[in-house]
Amino acid sequence: MRITFLGTSHGIPEPNRRCSCTMIEVDNNIYFIDMGVMALYDMITFGKKVEDIKGIFITHLHGDHSNGLFSLVDLINWYYTSCDPKIYLPDLKTKDVFEAWLGITKAKNRDLDFNESFEGVIYFDDKIKITAQQTQHCSRSFSYLVECNGKKVLFSGDLRHPTHDFPHKLCEDKVDLAILEVAHFPATEYSQIIEKYNFEHIIFNHYAPRNIPSIQSIKESFRNTRIDISNDLMQITL
Repeated sequence: MRITFLGTSHGIPEPNRRCSCTMIEVDNNIYFIDMGVMALYDMITFGKKVEDIKGIFITHLHGDHSNGLFSLVDLINWYYTSCDPKIYLPDLKTKDVFEAWLGITKAKNRDLDFNESFEGVIYFDDKIKITAQQTQHCSRSFSYLVECNGKKVLFSGDLRHPTHDFPHKLCEDKVDLAILEVAHFPATEYSQIIEKYNFEHIIFNHYAPRNIPSIQSIKESFRNTRIDISNDLMQITL
């Protein structure tokens, strides 16, 4: 399983940092957690096949996590028609927004595979399994646990605050990689969480520049845990 951070910024793009989007590759299958960037452009640049996208999982519908999905839906609707991913949205009513937008553009309307996220196992195939837990960041928001070849990767998504809004159910067993957001509070607020759970590796992601000192501080506090900070186009292989 190879994880590529296409966008790691917080609510707005910054120099050399775009909004939230993470690509997961397992053999020839491609999956996305959030799509705050026009991910198809990166795929074409990297020589990836668009039809290899099997699933897209949006943590919540704020624009910095979902704006790029409009570009993808547009292009697979009329051009890359062999691409037919399952698209998981926190609220299925959003499907109507995409369909209305396609109607305005007068594009041919394919029957795209939209689904609504819920708590529990929401997706599995012969490569991965994805489990969701709802969070309190907004009216409908989720964390996701990705399991592949015996490895577990947690994507926290945006949280209201770790002390009362962490996806505890997804962390009952060892987590090989925890990708934790740091846009809405300092990284040091995760201290009790790190003490409680068995995280092999932590990557702080979706961070605001003001929170970089707190990431350095928590790295000093937990020297026995591998802790890194994400950057656009950073790759991790598990």
